[in-house]
Amino acid sequence: MSGFDGLPPELFTFFERLRQDNSREFWDANKSTWVTMVHDPFEALLAELAGEFPPMRMFRPHRDVRFSKDKSPYKLWVGATSESRAIGGTGYYLRVDESGLATGYGSMVLARDQLRRFRAAIDDDHSGRQFEELTTQLATASLPVTFGAEPPLKTSPPGYPKTHPRIEHLRWKGAAMVKEYDRADWMYTRQALDTIRGIWRAAEPLKQWMDTHVGASVQPVAGPNRSRK
Repeated sequence: MSGFDGLPPELFTFFERLRQDNSREFWDANKSTWVTMVHDPFEALLAELAGEFPPMRMFRPHRDVRFSKDKSPYKLWVGATSESRAIGGTGYYLRVDESGLATGYGSMVLARDQLRRFRAAIDDDHSGRQFEELTTQLATASLPVTFGAEPPLKTSPPGYPKTHPRIEHLRWKGAAMVKEYDRADWMYTRQALDTIRGIWRAAEPLKQWMDTHVGASVQPVAGPNRSRK
């Protein structure tokens, strides 16, 4: 596999065509395009990011349709993450589809033990102010930190007053910095690598704060019906 020279235009058009015909027949007829124009360039990109950043795990192209009404068999995107768990994972993320590129760092959904530590750190005057400062710093650089995949609580979490000076962040169930780009010609060049690397480097203050005050989860992944207030 050669070095990364950019994401081929054919990567984006492959997903356009797959969206129009998301069938096994289309996939089998175009498997070579998936390998040469999607899988291999994306894997080359991840290889160049390795070393400075944790190893990335590429998502498989097949959808899990067991509990979905949508039975289309293939994902309309290619992506990778440095984490193995959706709930409780904190790490780097990268996704490309026909419309463009999204990448960032953080936890989309905190596990219960992480959520307790996150709120305790936000409540603490020193670490809470640090979080406010780093989110302001990143927002100024057009890299806002958001609450992740789940909407914040509408009320204050148990044990915290509604008048808390950082009540907005106490209501969060995740903390992630995600940057999205519409499809553009620079993605066909090595600028794509430089852009992703720059975003991940910019996430260092958030990473250090999360590593220090939240850490990895040691609890099982919460089931879909478990309350996480």
